Amino acid sequence: MDTTAPSTPARLPPISPGLIRKYNVPGPRYTSYPTAPQFSSDVSTDALLADADADLAQPRDISLYVHIPFCKTLCWYCACNTHLATRSDSIPNYLDALQRELQLWQRRCSGSPLRYAQLHFGGGTPTHLNPAQISRLGDLIHATCAPAPGAEVSVEMDPRNLTPEHLAAYRRIGANRASFGVQDFSVPTQRAINRIQSLEATADAVRWARETGYSTINLDLIYGLPHQTPDTVQRTLDDVLALTPDRLAVFSYAHVPWLRPAQKRLERTGALPGAEQKLELLQHIITRLTHAGYTYIGMDHFALPGDELAIAQRERRLQRNFQGYSTRAGHSILGLGTTAISQTPGAFRQNEKDLACYHARLDSGTLPIAKGVLLSDEDRRRREIIARLMCDREIDFDALEKKLRVNIPRHYAPELARLAPFADDGLVRIEPDKITVLPAGWLFLRNIAMCFDAYLDPATPATRHSRTI
Repeated sequence: MDTTAPSTPARLPPISPGLIRKYNVPGPRYTSYPTAPQFSSDVSTDALLADADADLAQPRDISLYVHIPFCKTLCWYCACNTHLATRSDSIPNYLDALQRELQLWQRRCSGSPLRYAQLHFGGGTPTHLNPAQISRLGDLIHATCAPAPGAEVSVEMDPRNLTPEHLAAYRRIGANRASFGVQDFSVPTQRAINRIQSLEATADAVRWARETGYSTINLDLIYGLPHQTPDTVQRTLDDVLALTPDRLAVFSYAHVPWLRPAQKRLERTGALPGAEQKLELLQHIITRLTHAGYTYIGMDHFALPGDELAIAQRERRLQRNFQGYSTRAGHSILGLGTTAISQTPGAFRQNEKDLACYHARLDSGTLPIAKGVLLSDEDRRRREIIARLMCDREIDFDALEKKLRVNIPRHYAPELARLAPFADDGLVRIEPDKITVLPAGWLFLRNIAMCFDAYLDPATPATRHSRTI
């Protein structure tokens, strides 16, 4: 078996308008399987906690996620769970709640300390906390959790209100990877999304992070925003590449105004790119970044060849979770804070989304679990197949049969039959012992993975998701 991932061609093949119309349907991004719409409040909390307890009883490291939901202003494109901190006690009270949540989890571990191999601060805006609050956040985490040797600690940062003191504070509590939101440097686009951010502020943030000792710098961009064209995106890419980040996450704008009403403001600009324009932007981005020496990891991630993410892809050790692509396989995820999602081998759990409900649950001495899903054996098998498609762009029947203990062609005959149109369209190659996603198909990974999603009706894809293009 070839254990190296396929390389990105110099230029991806053109995609016909007909194919774009055919495959531009709502679909999951597969940061989990089953996906979030399958999470239910009807699932027994006791059953969800029983799976967590069994997992935490094992002496192994975990991945810790801490959600900080506060922002200074609302970016109109954003689909994350955020709150404007309008009261002076909002953040202190939230830190108190995080401390209670951690203490409740520690009690379930008989008081023994947890140990994390990964810690990620997401949001919202984790740097909306001031340096003293960041220090307190580190103290309350480390009172119950200890870092494993070589732990990866990452934090999402907003360059617009960042100071060297913020970076130093997160560095003191262990952060070694910084991710800066950029989205786009074009002024008309920034005005349309209510996020004015200068190149100078971003360059300062990157420089300060390197001077403070952060080992990895990631920059986030978004394509599909109002007023974006290949020329404007090219200029943003040129500015970004001058900062030489180790990684880039270039996300497709997820237009879900039925979930995030603020996104209707983007519709009113009349300047949102259509599906054909979005795909043209993505092809342009892939070509520009790969020519600049970055490896196309897949979907929305790029990394320098020597980065851990690119190495993991070449060695087929890449995984996918709620933060996107990851190199740390096999770690259960403990999510803290509002709307945070936890993952154990047999279940997903999601915390209360509403801030008041989150506080009320913890004030009553109970964990703030709002909903979840228990995984069947079939769910786990399909999760692995979808993960290999998303990470390796291939399904190797022999390797998967050994791991999953099922005959892939026989057990998944209907799903493999659904791939036939993709083969006819030149997006996948079907062989007796494997399925390979061809370069043109890399742009349709979500659609290809949907063939193995037992919760989707192929005739009527779920409308709760953003479109795949």
